[in-house]
Amino acid sequence: MRRTVTGLVLTFNGERLLEACLASLDFCDRILVVDSQSTDATRDIAATHHADVLVRAWEGPVPQFRFALERIDTDWVVSLDQDEALSDELRASILKMLESDDGGGPVGYYCPRRSFYFDRFLKHSGWYPDRLLRVWRNGRMDVSASGPHYSFHPQGPTARLAGDIVHHPYENLHAHLDKLNYYTQEAADELYEKGRRSGLLSALGHGAARFLKIYVVRRGFLDGQAGLILAIHGFLYAFHKYIRVTERARRGEERR
Repeated sequence: MRRTVTGLVLTFNGERLLEACLASLDFCDRILVVDSQSTDATRDIAATHHADVLVRAWEGPVPQFRFALERIDTDWVVSLDQDEALSDELRASILKMLESDDGGGPVGYYCPRRSFYFDRFLKHSGWYPDRLLRVWRNGRMDVSASGPHYSFHPQGPTARLAGDIVHHPYENLHAHLDKLNYYTQEAADELYEKGRRSGLLSALGHGAARFLKIYVVRRGFLDGQAGLILAIHGFLYAFHKYIRVTERARRGEERR
């Protein structure tokens, strides 16, 4: 007998790609959407896919996921971001696993994620295969966060599934800069609260190291224009993260 599964999606103003995301989860016994008070058509789109929609103010990824997981009673969970969708191959892999699961195998499965950036799906730059734990046995996973980024931690053995999560993270470069601005501030605040300090030369050094890691070490140059643009944004991310630590420290001194 096939094991039961819930498709889980956290949303906030996700109307751009939510249709494709939820359509790829239509094999699930239940789709649960936890929405952070969207002001667009997100909840209407979820309703057309017969999803259970719960609305909860955003307090960070860890409280949001734990809130959701407490309300899931199926055997398995498949979690996607609102800008992701399962490829046909990955859907088939999940269904095959659900059919054959005897309760004693892996507690979670890692899935490769294929991301579109600028003009192509990246094959290098550290963005592929980008394996993520997105399928797990209910009750056998914990979630943690570092700054704005979250990660899942399986409580037992894991394996890999064939097929990709298809990811469209940014509508355009403007959207990437907006996200970069948010992420760098969150990361800088976390570093500052941990007692880290920086300066201009340190920020430049971290930025240069990030650029070289993406463009050279992770062969971003093989991703053409997209790889170069991504590496430049990588420089900006690291530079701003550390220069904003300096900014916070100076503001703290000025208040004394």
